[in-house]
Amino acid sequence: MLVIFNPAAGSRRRPKLARAMGVLGCNAMLAETTGPGDATRIAAQAAAEGHDCVVAAGGDGTIAEVAAGLVGSGSALGILPFGTANVLALELGLPRDAEGAARVIAAGREAMIHPGLADGRLFVQMLGAGFDAAVVHHLPPALKRRIGKGAYVWQSLVEMARYGFPALRFSADGGPWEEAASLIVTKGRLYAGNHLVAPGASPLERGFTLVIQRGPARLGALLAGAALPLNRMHRLPFIELRRCAQLSLEGPGVLTQCDGDIGPALPLAITDAPQGLRCRIP
Repeated sequence: MLVIFNPAAGSRRRPKLARAMGVLGCNAMLAETTGPGDATRIAAQAAAEGHDCVVAAGGDGTIAEVAAGLVGSGSALGILPFGTANVLALELGLPRDAEGAARVIAAGREAMIHPGLADGRLFVQMLGAGFDAAVVHHLPPALKRRIGKGAYVWQSLVEMARYGFPALRFSADGGPWEEAASLIVTKGRLYAGNHLVAPGASPLERGFTLVIQRGPARLGALLAGAALPLNRMHRLPFIELRRCAQLSLEGPGVLTQCDGDIGPALPLAITDAPQGLRCRIP
Protein backbone atom coordinates (compact mmCIF):
# COMPACT_ATOMS: atom_id res chain seq x y z
CA MET A 1 0.00 0.00 0.00
CA LEU A 2 1.24 3.48 -0.86
CA VAL A 3 0.01 6.69 0.78
CA ILE A 4 0.41 9.86 -1.32
CA PHE A 5 0.43 12.99 0.86
CA ASN A 6 0.04 16.56 -0.34
CA PRO A 7 2.15 18.69 2.06
CA ALA A 8 0.63 21.85 0.55
CA ALA A 9 -2.46 21.01 2.61
CA GLY A 10 -0.55 22.53 5.55
CA SER A 11 1.73 21.42 8.37
CA ARG A 12 -1.19 20.89 10.76
CA ARG A 13 -2.13 17.82 8.66
CA ARG A 14 1.09 15.99 9.53
CA PRO A 15 -0.05 14.83 12.99
CA LYS A 16 -3.21 13.44 11.37
CA LEU A 17 -1.07 11.69 8.77
CA ALA A 18 1.09 10.16 11.49
CA ARG A 19 -1.97 8.81 13.30
CA ALA A 20 -3.35 7.33 10.07
CA MET A 21 -0.03 5.70 9.19
CA GLY A 22 0.01 4.15 12.64
CA VAL A 23 -3.33 2.47 11.93
CA LEU A 24 -2.28 1.32 8.44
CA GLY A 25 0.84 -0.33 9.85
CA CYS A 26 4.30 -1.14 8.59
CA ASN A 27 3.15 -2.29 5.15
CA ALA A 28 2.05 1.26 4.26
CA MET A 29 4.67 3.32 2.44
CA LEU A 30 4.61 7.12 2.13
CA ALA A 31 5.29 9.42 -0.83
CA GLU A 32 4.93 13.22 -0.85
CA THR A 33 4.04 15.45 -3.77
CA THR A 34 6.01 18.55 -4.70
CA GLY A 35 3.70 20.12 -7.29
CA PRO A 36 0.67 19.70 -9.58
CA GLY A 37 0.61 16.40 -11.46
CA ASP A 38 2.94 14.61 -9.05
CA ALA A 39 0.14 12.63 -7.41
CA THR A 40 -1.02 11.26 -10.79
CA ARG A 41 2.48 10.23 -11.78
CA ILE A 42 3.26 8.62 -8.42
CA ALA A 43 -0.10 6.80 -8.36
CA ALA A 44 0.37 5.41 -11.88
CA GLN A 45 3.84 4.16 -10.96
CA ALA A 46 2.51 2.57 -7.76
CA ALA A 47 -0.24 0.81 -9.70
CA ALA A 48 2.31 -0.48 -12.21
CA GLU A 49 4.39 -1.82 -9.33
CA GLY A 50 1.38 -3.81 -8.09
CA HIS A 51 0.24 -1.94 -4.99
CA ASP A 52 -3.22 -3.24 -4.13
CA CYS A 53 -4.31 0.15 -2.78
CA VAL A 54 -3.02 3.67 -3.33
CA VAL A 55 -4.20 6.22 -0.76
CA ALA A 56 -4.79 9.93 -1.42
CA ALA A 57 -4.03 11.94 1.74
CA GLY A 58 -5.31 15.43 0.97
CA GLY A 59 -8.32 17.26 -0.39
CA ASP A 60 -10.62 16.61 -3.33
CA GLY A 61 -8.03 17.90 -5.81
CA THR A 62 -5.38 15.47 -4.54
CA ILE A 63 -7.92 12.63 -4.62
CA ALA A 64 -8.74 13.44 -8.25
CA GLU A 65 -5.04 13.46 -9.20
CA VAL A 66 -4.46 10.09 -7.55
CA ALA A 67 -7.60 8.67 -9.17
CA ALA A 68 -6.34 9.84 -12.59
CA GLY A 69 -3.27 7.66 -12.11
CA LEU A 70 -5.28 4.62 -11.05
CA VAL A 71 -8.19 4.44 -13.53
CA GLY A 72 -7.84 1.31 -15.63
CA SER A 73 -5.34 -0.30 -13.24
CA GLY A 74 -5.75 -3.10 -10.73
CA SER A 75 -5.21 -0.80 -7.73
CA ALA A 76 -7.94 0.52 -5.46
CA LEU A 77 -8.24 4.11 -4.26
CA GLY A 78 -8.11 4.84 -0.53
CA ILE A 79 -8.96 8.24 0.93
CA LEU A 80 -7.61 10.10 3.95
CA PRO A 81 -9.72 13.29 3.87
CA PHE A 82 -7.27 16.03 4.83
CA GLY A 83 -8.66 18.83 2.65
CA THR A 84 -10.93 21.82 3.21
CA ALA A 85 -14.25 20.54 1.83
CA ASN A 86 -13.68 16.75 1.56
CA VAL A 87 -16.78 16.38 -0.60
CA LEU A 88 -16.12 12.88 -1.95
CA ALA A 89 -15.29 11.57 1.52
CA LEU A 90 -18.57 12.97 2.85
CA GLU A 91 -20.39 11.54 -0.16
CA LEU A 92 -19.04 8.05 0.57
CA GLY A 93 -19.69 8.29 4.32
CA LEU A 94 -16.03 8.10 5.33
CA PRO A 95 -15.13 8.98 8.93
CA ARG A 96 -13.76 12.50 9.36
CA ASP A 97 -11.04 11.51 11.82
CA ALA A 98 -7.72 10.20 10.51
CA GLU A 99 -7.81 6.94 12.45
CA GLY A 100 -11.36 6.12 11.38
CA ALA A 101 -10.62 6.79 7.71
CA ALA A 102 -7.48 4.63 7.96
CA ARG A 103 -9.46 1.77 9.49
CA VAL A 104 -11.85 1.90 6.51
CA ILE A 105 -8.87 1.57 4.15
CA ALA A 106 -7.41 -1.30 6.16
CA ALA A 107 -10.74 -3.18 6.26
CA GLY A 108 -10.65 -3.53 2.47
CA ARG A 109 -14.35 -3.17 1.57
CA GLU A 110 -14.68 -1.72 -1.92
CA ALA A 111 -17.20 -0.24 -4.34
CA MET A 112 -16.83 1.03 -7.90
CA ILE A 113 -16.96 4.78 -8.47
CA HIS A 114 -17.30 6.32 -11.93
CA PRO A 115 -15.24 9.51 -12.37
CA GLY A 116 -15.98 12.07 -15.06
CA LEU A 117 -13.63 13.09 -17.87
CA ALA A 118 -13.48 16.60 -19.33
CA ASP A 119 -11.31 16.48 -22.47
CA GLY A 120 -8.77 14.32 -20.66
CA ARG A 121 -9.08 15.95 -17.22
CA LEU A 122 -10.48 13.50 -14.68
CA PHE A 123 -12.78 14.65 -11.87
CA VAL A 124 -14.23 12.47 -9.13
CA GLN A 125 -17.04 14.66 -7.82
CA MET A 126 -17.84 17.78 -9.84
CA LEU A 127 -17.01 20.27 -12.54
CA GLY A 128 -18.31 23.81 -12.20
CA ALA A 129 -18.57 26.38 -15.00
CA GLY A 130 -19.23 30.04 -14.34
CA PHE A 131 -19.42 31.85 -11.02
CA ASP A 132 -18.10 29.12 -8.70
CA ALA A 133 -15.15 28.55 -11.04
CA ALA A 134 -14.29 32.26 -10.88
CA VAL A 135 -14.18 31.93 -7.08
CA VAL A 136 -11.77 28.97 -7.33
CA HIS A 137 -9.56 30.66 -9.94
CA HIS A 138 -9.09 33.84 -7.91
CA LEU A 139 -9.00 32.41 -4.38
CA PRO A 140 -5.66 33.31 -2.69
CA PRO A 141 -4.03 30.01 -1.55
CA ALA A 142 -2.64 31.67 1.58
CA LEU A 143 -6.13 32.79 2.60
CA LYS A 144 -7.46 29.25 2.07
CA ARG A 145 -4.71 27.81 4.26
CA ARG A 146 -5.38 30.41 6.94
CA ILE A 147 -9.18 30.32 7.31
CA GLY A 148 -10.30 27.23 5.35
CA LYS A 149 -13.91 27.33 4.12
CA GLY A 150 -14.27 30.94 5.17
CA ALA A 151 -11.92 31.87 2.32
CA TYR A 152 -14.52 30.68 -0.20
CA VAL A 153 -17.20 32.84 1.43
CA TRP A 154 -14.94 35.89 1.26
CA GLN A 155 -13.94 35.25 -2.36
CA SER A 156 -17.58 34.67 -3.33
CA LEU A 157 -18.44 38.15 -2.04
CA VAL A 158 -15.54 39.60 -4.02
CA GLU A 159 -16.62 37.82 -7.22
CA MET A 160 -20.26 38.78 -6.68
CA ALA A 161 -19.25 42.41 -7.10
CA ARG A 162 -16.96 42.02 -10.09
CA TYR A 163 -17.80 38.84 -12.05
CA GLY A 164 -19.29 39.65 -15.45
CA PHE A 165 -21.32 36.41 -15.92
CA PRO A 166 -20.29 35.78 -19.56
CA ALA A 167 -22.69 33.68 -21.63
CA LEU A 168 -22.47 29.92 -21.04
CA ARG A 169 -23.95 27.38 -23.45
CA PHE A 170 -24.38 23.62 -23.03
CA SER A 171 -25.69 20.66 -24.99
CA ALA A 172 -26.76 17.57 -23.02
CA ASP A 173 -26.75 14.14 -24.69
CA GLY A 174 -26.49 15.67 -28.16
CA GLY A 175 -29.57 17.86 -27.70
CA PRO A 176 -30.02 21.51 -28.65
CA TRP A 177 -27.73 24.19 -27.29
CA GLU A 178 -29.11 25.95 -24.20
CA GLU A 179 -27.98 28.92 -22.14
CA ALA A 180 -27.25 29.05 -18.42
CA ALA A 181 -25.89 31.63 -16.01
CA SER A 182 -23.80 28.98 -14.22
CA LEU A 183 -23.64 25.18 -14.26
CA ILE A 184 -22.48 22.43 -11.93
CA VAL A 185 -21.84 18.98 -13.41
CA THR A 186 -21.88 16.64 -10.43
CA LYS A 187 -21.41 12.93 -9.82
CA GLY A 188 -22.88 13.09 -6.33
CA ARG A 189 -25.40 14.79 -4.05
CA LEU A 190 -23.08 17.17 -2.23
CA TYR A 191 -21.26 20.39 -3.01
CA ALA A 192 -18.77 22.62 -1.13
CA GLY A 193 -18.78 20.28 1.85
CA ASN A 194 -21.90 18.66 3.28
CA HIS A 195 -24.38 20.79 1.29
CA LEU A 196 -27.11 19.06 -0.73
CA VAL A 197 -27.48 20.18 -4.36
CA ALA A 198 -28.48 17.05 -6.30
CA PRO A 199 -30.69 14.63 -4.32
CA GLY A 200 -30.37 11.05 -5.48
CA ALA A 201 -27.09 11.45 -7.37
CA SER A 202 -24.25 9.06 -6.55
CA PRO A 203 -20.60 8.65 -7.60
CA LEU A 204 -21.33 4.90 -7.69
CA GLU A 205 -23.48 5.43 -10.80
CA ARG A 206 -22.58 6.35 -14.36
CA GLY A 207 -23.67 9.70 -15.73
CA PHE A 208 -24.07 13.14 -14.23
CA THR A 209 -26.60 15.44 -12.67
CA LEU A 210 -26.63 18.96 -14.08
CA VAL A 211 -27.41 21.76 -11.64
CA ILE A 212 -28.43 24.52 -14.05
CA GLN A 213 -28.82 28.12 -12.92
CA ARG A 214 -31.03 30.18 -15.22
CA GLY A 215 -32.66 33.60 -14.84
CA PRO A 216 -31.03 36.79 -13.53
CA ALA A 217 -27.39 35.81 -13.15
CA ARG A 218 -26.09 37.99 -10.31
CA LEU A 219 -29.25 37.88 -8.19
CA GLY A 220 -29.53 34.14 -8.86
CA ALA A 221 -25.97 33.52 -7.68
CA LEU A 222 -26.64 35.54 -4.54
CA LEU A 223 -29.83 33.64 -3.73
CA ALA A 224 -28.19 30.30 -4.52
CA GLY A 225 -25.32 31.12 -2.17
CA ALA A 226 -27.79 31.95 0.60
CA ALA A 227 -29.81 28.77 0.03
CA LEU A 228 -26.79 26.44 -0.19
CA PRO A 229 -26.03 26.10 3.56
CA LEU A 230 -29.75 25.50 4.15
CA ASN A 231 -29.71 22.59 1.64
CA ARG A 232 -32.41 24.41 -0.34
CA MET A 233 -30.52 25.51 -3.44
CA HIS A 234 -32.01 22.78 -5.63
CA ARG A 235 -35.52 23.99 -4.70
CA LEU A 236 -35.05 27.52 -6.06
CA PRO A 237 -37.35 28.23 -9.03
CA PHE A 238 -34.49 29.17 -11.36
CA ILE A 239 -32.46 26.01 -10.61
CA GLU A 240 -33.07 22.97 -12.82
CA LEU A 241 -31.75 19.45 -12.15
CA ARG A 242 -31.26 17.15 -15.11
CA ARG A 243 -29.56 13.79 -15.64
CA CYS A 244 -27.31 13.23 -18.64
CA ALA A 245 -24.64 10.83 -19.89
CA GLN A 246 -22.52 13.31 -21.84
CA LEU A 247 -22.25 17.05 -22.14
CA SER A 248 -20.70 19.75 -24.30
CA LEU A 249 -19.86 23.20 -22.91
CA GLU A 250 -18.83 26.42 -24.62
CA GLY A 251 -18.56 30.10 -23.74
CA PRO A 252 -15.79 32.63 -24.34
CA GLY A 253 -14.41 33.84 -21.04
CA VAL A 254 -16.23 31.21 -18.93
CA LEU A 255 -13.93 29.56 -16.37
CA THR A 256 -14.20 26.02 -14.96
CA GLN A 257 -13.18 24.23 -11.78
CA CYS A 258 -12.71 20.50 -11.21
CA ASP A 259 -13.04 19.16 -7.66
CA GLY A 260 -12.17 22.58 -6.24
CA ASP A 261 -9.07 23.13 -8.40
CA ILE A 262 -8.65 25.26 -11.53
CA GLY A 263 -10.22 23.41 -14.46
CA PRO A 264 -9.61 23.26 -18.22
CA ALA A 265 -10.67 25.96 -20.67
CA LEU A 266 -13.87 25.80 -22.71
CA PRO A 267 -15.03 24.38 -25.05
CA LEU A 268 -15.23 20.99 -23.33
CA ALA A 269 -16.71 17.56 -23.96
CA ILE A 270 -17.61 15.73 -20.74
CA THR A 271 -18.21 11.98 -20.43
CA ASP A 272 -17.67 9.21 -17.90
CA ALA A 273 -14.14 7.84 -17.77
CA PRO A 274 -13.90 4.69 -19.92
CA GLN A 275 -13.41 2.53 -16.82
CA GLY A 276 -14.57 2.78 -13.24
CA LEU A 277 -12.33 2.80 -10.20
CA ARG A 278 -12.43 0.61 -7.11
CA CYS A 279 -12.57 2.68 -3.93
CA ARG A 280 -12.29 1.68 -0.26
CA ILE A 281 -15.55 2.55 1.56
CA PRO A 282 -17.11 1.89 5.00
